[in-house]
Amino acid sequence: MPRTNFQELLDAGVHFGHLKRKWNPKMAPYIFMEKNGIHIIDLHKSIVKIDEAANAAKQLAKAGRKILFVATKKQAKDIVAEAALSVNMPYVTERWPGGMLTNFPTIRKAVKKMNTIDKMMSDGTFETLAKRERLQVTRQRAKLEKNLGSIADLNRLPSALFVIDIQKEVNAVREATRLNIPVIAMVDTCCDPTPIDYVIPSNDDAAKSIALIVSIIRDAVHEGLEERKLEKDKEVRFETKEDKEAATTPVRRTRARRQRVDEGKEVKKEEVKEVKSEKVKSEEKEVKEVKSEKVKSEEKEVKEVKSEEVKSEEKEVKEVKSEEVKSEEKEVKSEEVKSEEKEVKSEEKEVKSEEKEENKPE
Repeated sequence: MPRTNFQELLDAGVHFGHLKRKWNPKMAPYIFMEKNGIHIIDLHKSIVKIDEAANAAKQLAKAGRKILFVATKKQAKDIVAEAALSVNMPYVTERWPGGMLTNFPTIRKAVKKMNTIDKMMSDGTFETLAKRERLQVTRQRAKLEKNLGSIADLNRLPSALFVIDIQKEVNAVREATRLNIPVIAMVDTCCDPTPIDYVIPSNDDAAKSIALIVSIIRDAVHEGLEERKLEKDKEVRFETKEDKEAATTPVRRTRARRQRVDEGKEVKKEEVKEVKSEKVKSEEKEVKEVKSEKVKSEEKEVKEVKSEEVKSEEKEVKEVKSEEVKSEEKEVKSEEVKSEEKEVKSEEKEVKSEEKEENKPE
């Protein structure tokens, strides 16, 4: 069932947009028509979007998350502050402190400083200060209270932002998008809805319109907190019931339960052993298969290496043999030539000696 109806939105003036010349074309899907130079928002789509945003806020509150309410324009300040306080949520209605989300540790230091000043005032150390110092501290405390008093309980980054007028709160939206914090926002016809996670197309200038949308989101957050509280109570009751039953049950039942538990444990142990044995067997099979594959591959490699070595040795032997044969042939040839030369020389000598003998006088 929707959280609001068409007539309520119409009476609050949620449908009034900005002048036609100020419109943002990205808001075209949410615009119904133009009348007297003013865009009219489609309230049927607004109802759907309001339900989506309210459900998101409810789920966040149910999970125990914090939603930061942001509205610094005059007509929205008091409405938002009252709504946020009623559901115990942090809010910013004064100037948005730059870097509040992106530089959150520094903001936390300022909040801690404000808390230390409060402690000084409560334990009496404030009275020991000089008059001038007291004046400075009170001024500093007032300034911190104005800017950061509403977020004093915010110990960590919020889980979501609920923003009124994203054009005015552009810094808050930018910081949230940079840190991936979801943003729920009232978006008018002059705004860009792309950085907003849960767009509520509505008039963000009229006090009635703002009050209606803020009340719907506040009620959704309240529902989430109530559901969270009920769940916690149920858990506590369940625990107390179990404790009572445990205290009132006789000893025999507890012994029987223990025996059952022990039997269950033994069965589980046997199952675990069987599973382990199966796992061990499967692992051994895998190891054997891997080993056999490795051995086969190694044998193949060894055979290949041996065949290559044998081939190389045969080549070397052939080369050596061919070289030896060649050298032997050369030696044989050289010896034959030398012997022939000697024989020729000896024959020549004999011929010469014969000629000399013939030429001698008788």
